Amino acid sequence: MPRVTIHLPSPLVVEAQVGQKLSDLLRREGHSPDMPCGGKGRCGKCRVKAAGRLSAPTAEETSALGGLLAQGVRLACCTALEGDAEVWPSADEAVGRIRLDGVMPAFEKAPLFARYGAAVDIGTTTLAAALYGESGLLARAAAPNPQRTFGADVITRVGAAMQGSAGALAACVRSAIAGLLRGMERDAGLAPDSIDCLVVTGNTAMLHLFTGEDPSPLSAAPFEAKRLFGEWVEASALELGCAPGARAYLPRCMSAFVGADITTALLASGICDKPDTALLIDIGTNGEMALWHGGALRCCSTAAGPAFEGAGLSCGMQGAPGAVDHVTVENGGVRLHVLGETAPRGICGSGIVDALAAMKELEAMDETGCLDEDEFPLADGVCITQKDVRMVQLAKSAVCAGAKALLHHAGLAAEGVQCLAIAGGFGSYLDLHRAASIGLYPAELEHRAVVLGNAALSGAAMILQNRAFAARTEALANSAHTLDLSTDPVFMDEYVECMEF
Repeated sequence: MPRVTIHLPSPLVVEAQVGQKLSDLLRREGHSPDMPCGGKGRCGKCRVKAAGRLSAPTAEETSALGGLLAQGVRLACCTALEGDAEVWPSADEAVGRIRLDGVMPAFEKAPLFARYGAAVDIGTTTLAAALYGESGLLARAAAPNPQRTFGADVITRVGAAMQGSAGALAACVRSAIAGLLRGMERDAGLAPDSIDCLVVTGNTAMLHLFTGEDPSPLSAAPFEAKRLFGEWVEASALELGCAPGARAYLPRCMSAFVGADITTALLASGICDKPDTALLIDIGTNGEMALWHGGALRCCSTAAGPAFEGAGLSCGMQGAPGAVDHVTVENGGVRLHVLGETAPRGICGSGIVDALAAMKELEAMDETGCLDEDEFPLADGVCITQKDVRMVQLAKSAVCAGAKALLHHAGLAAEGVQCLAIAGGFGSYLDLHRAASIGLYPAELEHRAVVLGNAALSGAAMILQNRAFAARTEALANSAHTLDLSTDPVFMDEYVECMEF
């Protein structure tokens, strides 16, 4: 049985199986490599340094790594053990850029918890949590969603669950959430297992994978979830290490692809309590949105993909030190802002939006998205390729076309919307002007846009602190009309129109 030394950075010696992939071993030991492609060797993001008795480099590794192979760099998802080995994984990314705060209107307190409660938002890319007591907020915590090792997007993860990884998907996210809860208890000076109530929000697929519910109905027509939640679950069944008898409330989802995260974000935004017409968009992997108009709620999901999280881009990365997060035009060239005051090593979602806007302004890219050169350089080793442009083009077109389709079916033009509420972590870091300039959302709404922060987590915290909000969100979700964009001709037409920059 091979013995593998994992440098984390302190050496950890573990036993493994011959033929076991490095990615599987690292995941087992709690160090999940970033694999947006789901471990198929296509994205090249799961790079590790490795030495010892390892399988020969695959064609995918040779293509992705080139000369780096000679330096011992391998793709964890492609490299199998043939004997004893050593592995130096990359450090976990992006915890510092996970948005934890969000809007929260004033409200009366009637908490669900007896002593301490926690709100949790299971995002496709990130996890966020907040701990509350009678005195209010006690602590916050965040972490990358470890399910990303099974794929960057919902569909890939659902496919992995259907192929036998459902238990592993549930276990890794539960373990990560339990770690957040323990950390918040420690930060607040509480004993372990003090939390007696939780409210856990997320999109429909994330809640299925978290609870162990079969997600297969989400993967094929007619795409109807058998379970939309709005229910209580014993916390012990979720293996979160809470107080004896603790329970978890999972807010109601609106449909198979518009989840509880939008339900709780709507609660926090307060837009459904006002007469004004308002559009809420969570610009992320799933591109969920909801339109409030004339006392009616319409919603849809655009499946924008993971480009806005940096996944799939040639130099893409999450919002960690070294990520270009903003780009401006200066003296006929570009000026970069890099997270962590260090040398740039990649570009994150907000950076790619800014970069495309700058390329358009500098006429390095035309309105169809064609580059005048093979690539647009930003810094040494960091560039934007034609493939990157096309990937973002598809994503931004899906979001903007989804918004326009919702407006069309409500009999509205963009000018009829009084408020554009942008929710989610990615939206929190956007330059709204540059986002409008590339057509990420209807340009008419630029000066009516407000950023909500992590509204999904805020809404979950509101339910935690006032039990009446659970019924309020269930009523909202039940009243929503979901627009199926996959069969909507208006969306198809708008999707093509929105391709231009």
